[in-house]
Amino acid sequence: MIPKRHRLLLGLAAALAALIVLGGLLQAIRTLLWDLSYFLPAWLITPLLLLGLALIATVVVQVGLPWWRQIRHRSTTKGAAAPEEPPATRRDAASRSLISIDRLLERLEDSVVRESLRQERERVEQDLARGDLVVVVFGTGSSGKTSLIRALLQDMVGDVAAAMGSTRSTPSYRLRLKGMERGLRLVDTPGILEAGDGGLNREERARQQAVRADLLLVVVDGDLRSSEMTVLRTLAGLGKRLLLVLNKRDLRGAEEERRLLQLLRSRCEGLLPAADVVACSAAPQTIPRPGERPLQPAPEVNELLQRLATVLHADGEELIADNILLQCRQLDQRGRDLLNSQRRREAKRCVDRYSWIGAGIVAATPLPGVDLLSTAAVNGQMVLEIATVYGIDMTKERARELAVSVGRTLAGLGIVKGALSLISPALSVSLPTLLIGRGVQGVVTAWLTRIAGASFIRFFEQDQDWGDEGLQAVVQKAFELNKREASLKRFLATAMRQVVEPLQRKAAASLPPHPGPREGGAASDRERRAR
Repeated sequence: MIPKRHRLLLGLAAALAALIVLGGLLQAIRTLLWDLSYFLPAWLITPLLLLGLALIATVVVQVGLPWWRQIRHRSTTKGAAAPEEPPATRRDAASRSLISIDRLLERLEDSVVRESLRQERERVEQDLARGDLVVVVFGTGSSGKTSLIRALLQDMVGDVAAAMGSTRSTPSYRLRLKGMERGLRLVDTPGILEAGDGGLNREERARQQAVRADLLLVVVDGDLRSSEMTVLRTLAGLGKRLLLVLNKRDLRGAEEERRLLQLLRSRCEGLLPAADVVACSAAPQTIPRPGERPLQPAPEVNELLQRLATVLHADGEELIADNILLQCRQLDQRGRDLLNSQRRREAKRCVDRYSWIGAGIVAATPLPGVDLLSTAAVNGQMVLEIATVYGIDMTKERARELAVSVGRTLAGLGIVKGALSLISPALSVSLPTLLIGRGVQGVVTAWLTRIAGASFIRFFEQDQDWGDEGLQAVVQKAFELNKREASLKRFLATAMRQVVEPLQRKAAASLPPHPGPREGGAASDRERRAR
C-alpha cells in the first residue's frame, strides 16, 4: 500500500510528464507546418495534416489495441490465484486435509464438539509425524492373540491361556525388524465376538484401534465362522492391509493344515491376497515324556515374520501414508457431518420462523384458493436465508425461481388439497364457523412452508442438486415425512398456540358487549310510561 503523500507526488509527476509530452508534440506539429508551407500551397496543408493524423490513429487502433489487450490479459492472469496443484504424495494430501479440518473447526459453534474434533485432529497430526509402524492384532477370545505377540517379541507380554475376555485394555509393545529403519509397534486388542455388554464395549474399542492401524493381523484357530467373516469384511472395508493368521498349527496334521489354508484363502478371495494367509503356532502344547520333564516346543512364527517383513519392507511407507490419509478423510467427513448438522438445525429454525410468519399473514388477510403458496409456502426470502446458512451466495432472481418451482410442484402433486384434508377436520372443532376459513388457510400455509423448507434444505445439502430422482421426489418425500402421525400432532399442537388461540381471542374481543341491567331500574320505567 503506497502512502497517501507518495501517491500525490506520483500523480503530480505523471501530470507534469504528460504536459511535457503534449508540449513536445504540439511543437513538432508546428515545426512540420512551418516546413511544409515552403513547398505546398496553404489550402493543401490542412487536408494533408488531417490525413496523416487519420493514418496514425488507424495504426494505433490496429496495432496498439491488440497489444494493450494482451498486456491486460497477462496482468489479469498473473493477478488471479493459480490453481492449486494436486498433492505430490499422500502425506501432502493428508497435510492439506488437516488444513481443511482447521477451516471446519472455525465454523463449528458447539464448543464441546469443536474441542473434541480439535483433539482428534491433533492426534492425527501427531500420527503424521510419528516414526513407528502400527500393527494391530485382532481375534476372537482365546484365539491366541497375546501368545502370538509374546512369540513375536520372544518375551512374556500378557496372560497366556487366559479366560475369554481377559484382555480388557489395548496394550502395545515395540520391536524392530532387521533391515527396517522404522520400529514396529504391536497393539493387542480385546477379543471380538464376546457375549454381553462388556464384550460389545471391548469390541468397539478394538475397532477404534483398527482405524488407527497401518496393518492388521487377524488371528483365527480354525475355519471362519459367519460372524468372523462379517468382522473380516468390515475390517477390509476400512481400506487397511490385512494378514490372516491361522494359529495352533501344532494341533493339526500337515494335510489338514494344507486343506484349511486352502479353504481360508478361497473364503478371503477378493479381500486379501492368498499369500497374506499364513499359519503359525504361537504357543505349542507341551509334549509329555515319561520319566522326564515335558518338552516345550518353540513357537513356530517364522512364516509370519517373513511375510510381515516382506509386506513392511515393500509397502511400509505406503501403508503409513494410506493410514494417515484415511484417518484425515474420516476426520474431515466427521467435521463436515457436524457442520451439516449445525446448518440443518439453523435452517430448520429459519423455516419454522417463516412458517408462522406466513400463517399470521394469511390468517389476517385470507387469500382465495392456492394463492397462499405465493406468500409463505414458497417464499423467496426464506430461500435466500437458507442459502446463507449453507454459505451459498444466491441472487434474488434465482431464489424466486426455486420458490416458484417448488410451489408449482406442491400444487401439481396435489399436496395443497392433501394438506386441507388433513388439517381442516382437526381445526373445525376449535374455531367458530366465521373463522374456520382463515384459521385453516393460515395453518395450511405454515404446513406447506415446512414442506417447501425441508425440500430447500435437501437441495442445499446436495450441493444445489435435486438428486437423481428430481424435484418431485424430494417434495413428495418431505410431504410424507411431515404427514406422519407424530410429526403432524406436534405441528398441530404448535398451530393451536400460534394461530388458533390468537384468532379465538380476537373473535371474543370483537363480539358486542352483553347487555346488562339499565340504570334507574323500575323508577326509570315508570317515568318513561308516564311520558
